[in-house]
Amino acid sequence: MISYKPFYETLLRKGVTEYYLIYKQGMDSNTIHRMKHGKAITTTLNTLCEILDCRVEDILEYVPDQD
Repeated sequence: MISYKPFYETLLRKGVTEYYLIYKQGMDSNTIHRMKHGKAITTTLNTLCEILDCRVEDILEYVPDQD
C-alpha cells in the first residue's frame, strides 16, 4: 500500500496549501482528493517534486500490507 502521509507533512513543512496546488499550480483537485483518501493517482511524481522542490520520499512511502 502507498501512504501519502509524507506528502501532507511536506506541505505543512513548506507552508504549501492544497488551494495553492490546485489553483496556482494547476493540479487536478481529484488528484489531491485521491491522495487524501489513500487511493492511486495518475499525476506524475515528477510534477509534485518540481512544485514542492522535494524528493519522492517526501511525498509517499510504501507500507506493506499486514496479512
